[in-house]
Amino acid sequence: MSENPFALFDDWLAAAQANEPNDPNAMALATADAEGRPSVRMVLLKGHGPEGFVFYTNQHSRKAGDLADNPNAALLFHWKSLRRQVRIEGSVTPVDAALADAYFATRHRDSRLGAWASDQSRPLPSRAEFELRYEAVRARYEGQEVPRPPHWSGYRVTPSRIEFWEDRPYRLHHRRLFTRDGDGWREGLLYP
Repeated sequence: MSENPFALFDDWLAAAQANEPNDPNAMALATADAEGRPSVRMVLLKGHGPEGFVFYTNQHSRKAGDLADNPNAALLFHWKSLRRQVRIEGSVTPVDAALADAYFATRHRDSRLGAWASDQSRPLPSRAEFELRYEAVRARYEGQEVPRPPHWSGYRVTPSRIEFWEDRPYRLHHRRLFTRDGDGWREGLLYP
């Protein structure tokens, strides 16, 4: 029986939010540069639905550079306490400015200021230099709203594959794979 992978993801994420002690929306994001060299890091899921899975970052970061060269990525949610994983692979596109603005406005003020102060992924001579930059940005926006920097936005991973992995005794795991098939999904199982 086929199920909607997004409804199943919603159920699993809700269980993680109820049971995971820290950041149930944390996901590993794997990218590759133009030469195919991979890189992986943890990011936070900030939106999801049938259109895809959304995260935000500095567009001068290494991950954004990778995505400019190779607009494909893989995501991995690992909920250790639930003994579950979700693996997602797909193409990546930038979100529109209105969505990025709306999300940026929900961030803590210090996080918004930090987005202006940080040259994310660039070499930093000393922590003191970053702190001075942060204080300069804080003074610049004292008493006013902090707008979204033009170099900060979001990306949406539009999945072509979604795998739901459940731990079973003796490594006899249960693996359900959903593969995009036109406007719908084809479901199957994978050997453990």
